[in-house]
Amino acid sequence: MAGRFRVETFLEMLSAERGVALATLEAYGRDLDDFASFLAARGLAVDAAGAVDVADHMADLAARGMAASTQARHLSTLRRFHRFLYAEGFRSDDPTGTVDAPKKRRPLPKVLSVEAVGRLIAATEADAAREVGADGAPLGAAERGRALRLHAMLETIYASGLRVSEMVSLPASAARGGEAFLTVRGKGAKERLVPLSARARAAMAAHLAHLKVTGKGVSRWLFPSWSESGHVTRQAFARDLKELAVRIGLPGAAVSPHVLRHAFASHILANGADLRVVQQLLGHADISTTQIYTHVLDERLRELVESRHPLAGD
Repeated sequence: MAGRFRVETFLEMLSAERGVALATLEAYGRDLDDFASFLAARGLAVDAAGAVDVADHMADLAARGMAASTQARHLSTLRRFHRFLYAEGFRSDDPTGTVDAPKKRRPLPKVLSVEAVGRLIAATEADAAREVGADGAPLGAAERGRALRLHAMLETIYASGLRVSEMVSLPASAARGGEAFLTVRGKGAKERLVPLSARARAAMAAHLAHLKVTGKGVSRWLFPSWSESGHVTRQAFARDLKELAVRIGLPGAAVSPHVLRHAFASHILANGADLRVVQQLLGHADISTTQIYTHVLDERLRELVESRHPLAGD
């Protein structure tokens, strides 16, 4: 009973002296009730735990599948409670002091499958090749131009792994000569070479040819637009991608320019590319940033083993 009384005293102190919000107090109460139930199975009161008991409780939370952030909140509650017990003279020690906070896993980037990217590209390619619009009338020059531009942009970002800000601001000179590489000025004004596939070069050539025919080939930008900047904006490209995804049956929330950059990195790593090469292509200053893609592959391999191995469920 004394343990329960001290929990209530702790919560009253937080409310009266610290002005803690009701929702937070309720969360503390739930965490301490959970801890009390764990200790009760060991014949201990909630204010009588040792360091081993706290560590075992944290291990139990992890075993129950709680997220690292939830585990960290529980530990924060226990630390605050035991500091209160120490300050009030109910205990002469703090058993939470030697317990490490759970490490939060770095969230893995969203990655589209090769098949999903292929569907996106195929849809833009079909749009760029259309002769008539949805109303059966011949396709206007402006509509054709937008279709050709979106196809070229999608091919380019997937072929090169460019940041969307780097791609939309490419100068017109970047595509001259039909080279298999683009010179890109990235973060910190650093230049790097990125690949441009034959498909991307063909889509780019069709886009540029249309600009020339329609008299818009004099822009300083590779992907000109009527925006204030003079080129397609990041937001406009992202919007067009989501609309395209929804139209072909993919969830719009799963598709973005950054997801395509992730797809580029993950897909070439899966096909044997060296991590250092991927780092250079993406323009990462630190290889630890690039290593997140190896974790994506590790997770995919784990899922594959768990779903296909005959004894994985035993």
